[in-house]
Amino acid sequence: SQGHRGPSATGSAETSPQGCDPLAQTLRGRLQSRRAQVHQQINKELRMRTGAENLYRATSNAWVRETVALELSYVNSSLQLLKEELEELNGKSGLNGSGSSEGVSVPMIPLGLKETKELDWSTPLRELISGHFGEDSASYEAEIRELEDLRQAIRTPSRGEAGLELLMAYYNQLCFLDARFIAPTRNLGLLFQWYDSLTGVPAQQRALAFEKGSVLFNIGALYTQIGARQDRSCPEGTRRAIEAFQRAAGAFSLLRENFSRAPSPDMSPASLSMLERLMTAQAQECIFEGLLLPSTEAPQGCLAQLRLAQEAAQVAAEYRLVHQTMAQPPVRDYVPFPWTTLVRVKAEYFRALAHYHAAAVLCDSPPAAEVDCPALSQAFLGLPATPGPPGAAPQEQEGRRMLGKAHLKRAILGQEEALRLHAVCRALRSVDLLQAVLAQALRRSLARYSELDREDDFLEATEAPDIPPKTQQKPEIRAPSFSRVKVTDIFHRLGPLSVFSAKNCWRLVGPVHVTRGEAGFGLTLRGDAPVLIAAVIPGGPAAAAGLREGDYIVSLNGRPCKWWKHAEVVAQLKGVGDEGASLQVVTLLPRAEPPSTGEHRPALGALLRGQKECGRGPPAPGRASPRPLLGWSRKAKRAVCHPPPPAQGGGEGPAPSTALSILKDFRASLLPHLVPRAAH
Repeated sequence: SQGHRGPSATGSAETSPQGCDPLAQTLRGRLQSRRAQVHQQINKELRMRTGAENLYRATSNAWVRETVALELSYVNSSLQLLKEELEELNGKSGLNGSGSSEGVSVPMIPLGLKETKELDWSTPLRELISGHFGEDSASYEAEIRELEDLRQAIRTPSRGEAGLELLMAYYNQLCFLDARFIAPTRNLGLLFQWYDSLTGVPAQQRALAFEKGSVLFNIGALYTQIGARQDRSCPEGTRRAIEAFQRAAGAFSLLRENFSRAPSPDMSPASLSMLERLMTAQAQECIFEGLLLPSTEAPQGCLAQLRLAQEAAQVAAEYRLVHQTMAQPPVRDYVPFPWTTLVRVKAEYFRALAHYHAAAVLCDSPPAAEVDCPALSQAFLGLPATPGPPGAAPQEQEGRRMLGKAHLKRAILGQEEALRLHAVCRALRSVDLLQAVLAQALRRSLARYSELDREDDFLEATEAPDIPPKTQQKPEIRAPSFSRVKVTDIFHRLGPLSVFSAKNCWRLVGPVHVTRGEAGFGLTLRGDAPVLIAAVIPGGPAAAAGLREGDYIVSLNGRPCKWWKHAEVVAQLKGVGDEGASLQVVTLLPRAEPPSTGEHRPALGALLRGQKECGRGPPAPGRASPRPLLGWSRKAKRAVCHPPPPAQGGGEGPAPSTALSILKDFRASLLPHLVPRAAH
């Protein structure tokens, strides 16, 4: 039920992109199908709540208001249940399987993908292709169908590298669409609708940036699912998990920095900051888990336990920061409760691990000078590293045992708190692996504590200090590598984006027939795709034909050459004989010229016709009826392009308008009355 088109196949008609079937009888397919049903039910309940609230505000009847208030309570209860079910569905894909069979790794938090409805690209794109570009929109049916197939596929991408490549290919195509079809004062007119990943509430916008932002969000969410599914019991799986979470954090960071005014809560700056910190914390956790794996390069003995204690404290500090972000409004209003609980569980669990490894350093290391190093003193006593006795670790065996016992006590209390928080959340209670990890850690701490405890310990040790967090590998926020997915602009036949986009207005001229003179054609060419007429020699053949500096050559002897290189155009011109060459050029118009609703000329459509249709008629005496592409009205063209000539030989110019005559007569009648007052 899964498939994908390679990144270089975008734009090919041989293959079509495919996503995974949401109705497939697999666990993932059933979850996806149920998520879609929950989204629809939430949308229905939201519409009912909006109608009830409007009726409650509009009516003054007490009985009606009481009935509507009761109905509102039912709707809100249903919404709460649906949101809880959606939270469980969002967490099932990652919380139930972290990939570790050794009980070492704690389940990760994946993020569910945003869902969307089908979209019809054909109507607005056809209007732009025929109206602005002057092309035959029917000839672009294959390109429009390819774009629609690509968007249909990204609605259900496969949960792997193939799905990432599919999403990135569509994102790159959206960048091409943005550059070609979006103007500063106009959008496509499409209504893009996406469901919120956290709440399930639908959001709509007409801006293409919302579509791009939603796809970028799904790229980050898919990275979280890939990272959560890795087998972190081996070094390679841990490395892939770290990379995936770093890429996820980079996607959310990129989205937060470049997309604003998001209509959905999951794409708000506060939510994206929270997700970025969450993914960074999970990458830090994977770094800690990599230290637990057997390796010949890892330090052994006391220094290894010291590093584990500090790395665990670093993970705990990261999760405490994530929990503080989740507890701030407005994030706390829509973040899933299982996420908040699991973050608190992890903060307690890793802080307890830090104390456990601190106790191991104190109890397992020899009483030699190794224990008295400044790093140990600063880590376990919380004091400045000084050579004197006040800042030194306990030298005698009994002192180290009592301090290790105090660290173990704090470890046991933290692990018991983690188990208590785990039991509070109904969604986490079903995660057997998490409970097994917490219970195993608690049993290990209790067993170690019983070894250190003695019957004659009448004095309890002082409170163990906190372990200062420290890491030797800080996670990097890496943006998704879009450049590795090579795509071709689906609508490249329209021409190079530097000229042929909705941001530019142009006028097609030609065919213009140019013959070779004694010194050539009398023009200088520059640039590639399209080739620019850089200069025209006055009095030369090109100037006589009406060519101007700044024109772009788009057709040569009936052959479209919008994508030709400079050398190709020069070679073709050198190869023509005495009959000359037939050129079509476009002239960029100032953006300030307002378009009108006048007659359109199929400007660039002629470039796709054969040589006979373009014509090789007799040479034109000048610029062949320069009619603009966007369709200027005849009156506006005469007023702008052909202003009336000034009066010559004392003759009268154009007759003034009626309004101007009335204004002059009125000023003349007031002049006798105004002059005396001014003189006075």
